[in-house]
Amino acid sequence: MTNIVHIFPGVFIVIVLALPAWLLGTFIPLIGGPVFGILFGMIAAFWKRPTIYDTGIRFTAKIILQASIILLGFEMNLFNVFKVGSQSLYIIISTLTTAFITAWLVGRSLKLPGNTSILIGVGTAICGGSAIAATAPVISASEKDVAYSISTIFLFNIAAVFIFPFIGHLLDMSNIGFGMWAGTAINDTSSVVAAGYSYSNEAGNFATIVKLTRALMIVPITLALAIFTARKNSHNSSFNILKIFPWFILGFLVASIINTIGFISPSICTFFAEIGKFLIIMALTAIGLTTHLKSLISNGMKPILLGLSCWVAVALVSLLSQHYLQIW
Repeated sequence: MTNIVHIFPGVFIVIVLALPAWLLGTFIPLIGGPVFGILFGMIAAFWKRPTIYDTGIRFTAKIILQASIILLGFEMNLFNVFKVGSQSLYIIISTLTTAFITAWLVGRSLKLPGNTSILIGVGTAICGGSAIAATAPVISASEKDVAYSISTIFLFNIAAVFIFPFIGHLLDMSNIGFGMWAGTAINDTSSVVAAGYSYSNEAGNFATIVKLTRALMIVPITLALAIFTARKNSHNSSFNILKIFPWFILGFLVASIINTIGFISPSICTFFAEIGKFLIIMALTAIGLTTHLKSLISNGMKPILLGLSCWVAVALVSLLSQHYLQIW
């Protein structure tokens, strides 16, 4: 009961900011509630708030963030992995590898903090803000790292919606080819859907399936990062995977299995997933509340240059892989 009393003020102020962010996100899905949430939080961070709010804000940024990832699993259908076929899995693996190698090389050359490079790489490789949200607690990323990464990914989500269909028509891509390209090379699900359906209904349907398959890569990637981070920070040879295992990702996988086998009705699964999406907005609002614009501006264009490098590299590798596999 004492913990609830300490947590409540901070959680309440987060909800007050997250609700309008969620409403705006429903009206402007291209931007989305999470981006509005982190923006409102950053604006509210200028207010010199009493320390009574800090415990609840930290709780929301960490615990509620993990709960949101679990609930998002209820919109995943594991059968989609098999529907897209071996060709798309080959391209997904190629783009994942490209994103991480590019993030590591360019991040080092720009002398960016390691966690910022990892988060931008993960966001580009898998599914934008959701992947960043899932990865941040695993690698102990700071609120500043998350803010850099979310804002960078958002910028290229918007650009992709307008640029990808134009290039697709210029290259005279088939509906399946464009759907594959959008599903493997555009970061966020909302942007994949927007770009895919602006090209054609068939392209939009296929892009969505590919994107959901790609989103499931959160599980192995997050586990691998957890092991890598633990080994890197360990000062001795002993290693206990139970201590570093991201249990909320296991919850995400269980939720995905429940949805796939139809253990509970689709309407309830959808309801849980929508709650998860709102909790992500809350978590990112809390992160915004602990982030200051001055610190973001001080890092200049480096995260944007890294995001651009990853984005272009992934888009080109996806196209080249399709050309090699003759999917066009």
